Amino acid sequence: MREKLQTDKQAEFSANERIPGKVYAAVIATGILSFSGVIVETSMNIAFPTLMREFGVSTNIVQWMTSIYLLTLSIVVPLSANLKARFATKSLFLTAAAFFMAGLLTDALAPVFPVLLFGRVLQGVGTGLALPLMYNIIIEQVPLAKRGSMMGGANVITGIAPAVGPTFGGIVISTLGWRWVFWILLPLLLVSLFLGIWGIQQKSKLVKAPVDLPSFVAIVVLFFGLLFGLSNLSSGRFFTFSCGGCMLIGLLALFCLTWRSRQLANPILDLSLFKNRNFALQMLGFFLLQTMSLGHAFLLPNYIQLVNGKSALLAGIVVLPAGCVSALLCIVGGRLYDEHGARKPVLLAGTCVFLEVAVMLLLVKQLTPVTIGVIYPFYMGGMAITMCCIMTDALNQLPARQQTQGNAIMTTLQQFAGAFGTSVTTAVVALSQAQAGSKGSAATAQGTRLAFMLMLLFALVMLAAFLASTKDKQAD
Repeated sequence: MREKLQTDKQAEFSANERIPGKVYAAVIATGILSFSGVIVETSMNIAFPTLMREFGVSTNIVQWMTSIYLLTLSIVVPLSANLKARFATKSLFLTAAAFFMAGLLTDALAPVFPVLLFGRVLQGVGTGLALPLMYNIIIEQVPLAKRGSMMGGANVITGIAPAVGPTFGGIVISTLGWRWVFWILLPLLLVSLFLGIWGIQQKSKLVKAPVDLPSFVAIVVLFFGLLFGLSNLSSGRFFTFSCGGCMLIGLLALFCLTWRSRQLANPILDLSLFKNRNFALQMLGFFLLQTMSLGHAFLLPNYIQLVNGKSALLAGIVVLPAGCVSALLCIVGGRLYDEHGARKPVLLAGTCVFLEVAVMLLLVKQLTPVTIGVIYPFYMGGMAITMCCIMTDALNQLPARQQTQGNAIMTTLQQFAGAFGTSVTTAVVALSQAQAGSKGSAATAQGTRLAFMLMLLFALVMLAAFLASTKDKQAD
């Protein structure tokens, strides 16, 4: 009883504690880098048909614009706990900003498709350094009682990007050309730079934390092997080195990473955290939710253009309301978590996600821009609330000393899930097009139907995992 009273007093104190202005500036500065990465990603999804024509590449090749960016994030983010321990937060931020700006300039001037991909790698390094910083600043410097709301606010920063990205991309591509997507973001990065220099503070003590090279190599092989193999599923030949062989190598690398992590006192990724049942289940659901999000982001704009025969601008406008709903409900999700815990919000929001995927599958052959514009917000709204609650609750499952590692694992899974979702849905659509011998509307619609069938299974497993791993706040 005495411990409970003491905990209640601490919670009341932290609830009344003010968050300094520099903390807000630091979160916004790191959030702008993450925002810029997402806005380029969603803008380029709109540009895929344009890039395919200009550079003469196929569907499964052009998707590497997204996949290589997310793959780079998946490789860099696991180092976040190690880098945070070794280097000053502000130094990491400045390095991230430099990489991202270099990537924007490279892509704006790219003469050939491989150079375009190299620019996306540079942007991935920048975002991979910045994204964990944003969440680590919240974990370190925001009172526990306000952490859910602050996490929701941080998610708004990155959540606005999917809202405006497709519309922004559609307008810019239709009027100025796709290269201006990169030029226009440079002034925004200067704002981020100013806020970061002023607001980012060093709160943790720096220590020597060497990077384990075998673990890092295993991470690179793991993610690249799985994604390269998945991207080649469209060939229809699974039992080849470029498809099944690469995925097998990726799985072997996962085994090696797990074994190596058990030998180290301070591994790059502390996979022992998955021994926590609730954390493991939440990470499974979180992974599937992010997979479906990037699947939608690829499927719907391309459906509008290739099946409905509409412009990139209209495709961007159609998905704008869903993105706006997502950005607004990030704040709501944080407040719901602070007031009710995770279970009730996740039950409601996760059900919305499941029903949206089911309706999309049911109507996939008759989808129009209007029906997509009406149905899609239910997914994005449910995703926003679910994501915010689960991200906060998963970290709260862990002791304070493990939360930086938990953040690294969660952010790594988030980025890899995005690359996984893009690669899988692209491969399904490309396989359907290859079998039909055409990239026309019928083949694309059939591929989209198959992709939504797969996502319906993901949604069912996600919902079951979340319900098994959450509980009412009142039951604590």
